[in-house]
Amino acid sequence: LNHTSDQHAWFQESRASRDNPKRDWYIWREAIPNNWQASFGGPAWSFDETTGQYYLHSFLKEQPDLNWRNPAVRQAQLDALKFWLARGVDGFRLDVFNAYFKDKQLRSNPPKFGLRAFDRQQHLHDMDQPEMIPFLQELRQLLDEFNAYAVGETYLASPEKLLKYVGPDRFHAAFSFDFYAPVDLLPVWDASAIASRIQKREALLHPAGIWPTNVMSNHDMPRAASRYCKTEADDAPAKLALVLLLTLPGTPFLYQGEEIGMRDILLARHEILDPPGKLYWPFYKGRDSCRSPMQWDASPNAGFSTATPWLKVHPNYSRRNVAAQQADEQSTYHFTRRLIALRRETPALVRGGYSQHNSNRNVYLFERNTENQSVLVVLNFGGPTRQPLPTGTWSMLLKSGGATLGAASIQLPKQGIAILQKTA
Repeated sequence: LNHTSDQHAWFQESRASRDNPKRDWYIWREAIPNNWQASFGGPAWSFDETTGQYYLHSFLKEQPDLNWRNPAVRQAQLDALKFWLARGVDGFRLDVFNAYFKDKQLRSNPPKFGLRAFDRQQHLHDMDQPEMIPFLQELRQLLDEFNAYAVGETYLASPEKLLKYVGPDRFHAAFSFDFYAPVDLLPVWDASAIASRIQKREALLHPAGIWPTNVMSNHDMPRAASRYCKTEADDAPAKLALVLLLTLPGTPFLYQGEEIGMRDILLARHEILDPPGKLYWPFYKGRDSCRSPMQWDASPNAGFSTATPWLKVHPNYSRRNVAAQQADEQSTYHFTRRLIALRRETPALVRGGYSQHNSNRNVYLFERNTENQSVLVVLNFGGPTRQPLPTGTWSMLLKSGGATLGAASIQLPKQGIAILQKTA
């Protein structure tokens, strides 16, 4: 809803003439009014020869930003949402929602340290404007009429931003991307660092009654299995990531292919299709690697299509695919199914509280509790170890890697997993 294609009928009308009724549906100026940079590179303003003015685009020049300060635009977007709600959709994921409104005066952003021109600005005026709150309140009223749900993809996300945008009269949830962020120079993959992030998130969101989201992978970031698994044969880190995704407090969002441990594809420069990847190669190779076709079976193109797909299929598809893993009870696919089933039948894993036990660099230990149930999640990010357990009697619900439960401790193999329930 932030932008359209430059081929969209609205923009074609808007660029046709300065007095076109849809001219003010986009943001046009005689000269570049500020220092704003496009997220995908270059200035956020492009010159259009037809009418001799500049238009705003926060991303590609082929993606002009809509003018959300125009009431006609606001109503047209709400009408589009109503169109789908009336047809029974359950809800929406709204892309870069906090960039809909721009500063009314189009003031320049203050400078800060960063690598790219976009990163060398404090984004005070091109996103996160106060006018977004009344719109979210109006949107929530509409969603409630249809008993529908919305999650926001927060632009330049942080847990702190969720306090502003999530609540009973705003979004149901918004992404904070706690496991992968652009500021992470290397993938964060040790127990203490992850425990610290979750503890900080809980301390911030829980008192405000905000339900978090858990995202390990999506179409804009490297796949979790590629970030954490050192070899093709080793899916143990991918299983650890799935347990985090499905047992921590919050709504889990599973990216297609995570359930079979899909890896990113490797692309030569001439194979890159993503515009920012073309622009910033070799420092940033774009998002194509995590967008390869879903690997269904060992047939040509992994069963995705009989036509040539937009991106090539990973060469491991003949071995790593849904059909092959369905036939292997020890596969990541079956582990994911068991984990989802356990979550569904275990109230503490769905809505339980969260308490963190002493974790070290290798072992992350946390408990999910309801009034009638306590579940302990034990995740070993390091080598074989014996981990003492909290007081009580525990039984095994799910394990991976051959964990062995004792009376007061548990023996964990390298990157082993155990989910326990307190019985006394």
